[in-house]
Amino acid sequence: MKILTALFGPTDAIQRTQALREAGASGVFTFEGPHDVFAPLTLAATVPGLDLMTNVAIALPRNPIQLAHQANDMQLLAQGRFVLGLGTQVRAQVEKRYGAAFDRPVARMKEMVGALRAVFHTWSTGERLDFRGEYYRHTLMTPTFNPGPNPYGPPPIYLGALGPRLTRATAEVADGLLVMPFGSKRFLHEVTMPAVRDGLAAAGRRAEDFAVVPEIIVSVDDDDHASARRLLSFYGSTPAYRPVLDAHGWGELQPELNALSKQGRWQEMATLIDDDVLHTIAACGSPAQIAAHIRDRVDGVSDRICLYQPEPIAVESLARIVDALGS
Repeated sequence: MKILTALFGPTDAIQRTQALREAGASGVFTFEGPHDVFAPLTLAATVPGLDLMTNVAIALPRNPIQLAHQANDMQLLAQGRFVLGLGTQVRAQVEKRYGAAFDRPVARMKEMVGALRAVFHTWSTGERLDFRGEYYRHTLMTPTFNPGPNPYGPPPIYLGALGPRLTRATAEVADGLLVMPFGSKRFLHEVTMPAVRDGLAAAGRRAEDFAVVPEIIVSVDDDDHASARRLLSFYGSTPAYRPVLDAHGWGELQPELNALSKQGRWQEMATLIDDDVLHTIAACGSPAQIAAHIRDRVDGVSDRICLYQPEPIAVESLARIVDALGS
């Protein structure tokens, strides 16, 4: 099984990437948090042999041309080992933090992928750029701004999705799906994968041509798993993630968490994540227990996963998880 794990910023990205490779990681990813999502990967690209991924870059506040240049350069630096992972984020974050439009996010994401592919096609072939969509319009690419064909080909585009509409759309247009880390075995098999199959069928695509990459929150050798509880309470407070809780009969937890978040009572939120919620959504315990949780959740779905941590995982712990998954 291929295991990708997180980089948390640019400060020690090269040393951290080297250590994670030695521990058995197959790749590293970055997320849109307190640091830029691309900067650490430009450093990690100097470490050979690992896959690199944005997981995820928030798409809607960005422009397809801007993203295409960033992704093309990352593909060059990584020598073909880069995946452009994109996500919508949620309405409040996009509108209030980024100051960008969020209306019709599924349609916007589908068009974003189409625009990116049109730009990559122009760079690869020299054909005129002529993309005219509802949200994006790109009809000019002069030689000054054209990097030409990428020797490693255009980077694959994966989308992060949770709800069935975006999951289906992802299977229709993208190269892969990043299954959001706030999830469970039941939600993956009963909601996510049926939507994937519907999207592939609608687009006439084959399952073997589409990657499904589950992301799983892990918490290693921590008696209380306090950091994981805080992370789950943050995710669970967001209305977009309520369907995961609903699948287990815990839907009323979401408005409780949401109310506390609006009052700034972040520590109190974590106390509402009981052991059933914790161990259903996150893989917690010893490396062997975490490996067993991962195998059980993704069996028959994927041989590649992203380990999502509330804080940087100890290199020794990652090595033990890798060993346990390989045994």
